[in-house]
Amino acid sequence: MSTTGYRELAARLRDSIQRGEYLPGANLPKQQELAEQFGVNIKTVRQAVGLLEAEGLVTAIRRRGTVVRERPPMKRLGVERYSKQKWKYGDTVAFIADREASDRPWNRTDQTQTVALVEADAEVAEAFGLEPGAHVFERARTVRDSGQPTHTLTSYYVPEHVEGTPLVDPTPGPAGPGGGFAVLTLQGYEPDHISETVCGRMPTPEESKVLELPAGEPVMILERRTYTANDVLIEFARGVHAASRFAWTYDFKLPE
Repeated sequence: MSTTGYRELAARLRDSIQRGEYLPGANLPKQQELAEQFGVNIKTVRQAVGLLEAEGLVTAIRRRGTVVRERPPMKRLGVERYSKQKWKYGDTVAFIADREASDRPWNRTDQTQTVALVEADAEVAEAFGLEPGAHVFERARTVRDSGQPTHTLTSYYVPEHVEGTPLVDPTPGPAGPGGGFAVLTLQGYEPDHISETVCGRMPTPEESKVLELPAGEPVMILERRTYTANDVLIEFARGVHAASRFAWTYDFKLPE
């Protein structure tokens, strides 16, 4: 059987992957074997495989060949991950709620962080109503699942809300029982409502390195703003998530 171009060959291989002929973690046949099987030249095979790689279906591994990528998405809860039953009356922070919802094991040290007093960029300053360059605490976390990084989350706080609290302690793991939301509550700034915005894009080189992303893997960007009942902004956060490692789930009642 002969194809007329690399897009047709890519479509055939894509269909084989989606039907399970090549399982996650399995190798595609060598390029020469694919060329002979489909009656095309090596250049066509390379272009077809390159297209699948750009789509994130396969990745090239040195000395091993072209491998079908694993796709075990973690269930990422929507509003339920922030339930007060979890952090205020229990000890389950958001990333742990995701693990439990996905029946995955976890350790508190799956989250590591660095903390620094930094100058607010324009977006952070605008959110808090500060002058650009005003100092804020930056708490940058990296979260891993069985050793593989899944996402980063960087939160910003005004110093008078968090100075001297566990939120500025870089020790791995959540900021004490109940995590950051519990700390803010003890400070008199109990989280009441959240605004989240999610979008997708390709990663920066630094994001690809930190998240150990294969070629063609996009990221999902989360912007979170957390407020008290009096509409005081107490946290501005940016998350960068490896797109194939999460399935985003939101349950909600339809508004009237």
